[in-house]
Amino acid sequence: MDTSFLTMLKAGGYSMVVIGLCSVAAVAVAIERLVARWGFAGRARAAADAVAVELARGDLEAARARCRTSPSAAADVFLAGLSASPRGAAGTVPAVDLSRAASAMERVRQEANLELRRRLWVLGTVGAIAPFVGLFGTVVGIMNAFHQMAVTGQGGFAVVAAGISEALVATAGGIAVAIAAVVLYNAFNVHVQRLSTQLRILAEQVLEALGESPAAAGAPRPAPAREA
Repeated sequence: MDTSFLTMLKAGGYSMVVIGLCSVAAVAVAIERLVARWGFAGRARAAADAVAVELARGDLEAARARCRTSPSAAADVFLAGLSASPRGAAGTVPAVDLSRAASAMERVRQEANLELRRRLWVLGTVGAIAPFVGLFGTVVGIMNAFHQMAVTGQGGFAVVAAGISEALVATAGGIAVAIAAVVLYNAFNVHVQRLSTQLRILAEQVLEALGESPAAAGAPRPAPAREA
């Protein structure tokens, strides 16, 4: 790293340590969220298509198996609907209760949304507090500048330069980290909203496929074979 850059950071005082930790936390969360969401939409679409194919064939158990083996978090949403407790009359294969299936899918979808938003509070917190940490460094730097004037009994740029430098570096560092954190926070929030909408649409499509599937309707239960 450039020596002049390290010297500038050192001139920012102890507040730059806090700002540096905030920037590391923001970068770590951003990378973790990118990895966690990478390919989310594609896997969700693939899972929905696979489930729809099995439902069109009337094979509800195969559709559930597809969900269990899918690497997509959306598959848990679909499985919740496919596994909703059905109710039917005696002597028939119970029909799938679509209202119960929809409620179950919505609950799991909300849980998936919470998972997508996990740790985003770190970015929001860094964006909120970083400018104040920089402001604190600014105040400390100005105080040091006046302290040097009091100790030396004279003014001039040479006396206050160190304190003013600390104040400016801390301010700039806090603002820079805050801007980056807020941009990342907003970008991730927009992405979460888009993924949430896509997941809701896919859930509705699976629910429609379930309603149209032969597996959703009650069928006469086969009579047990009589012993000879």
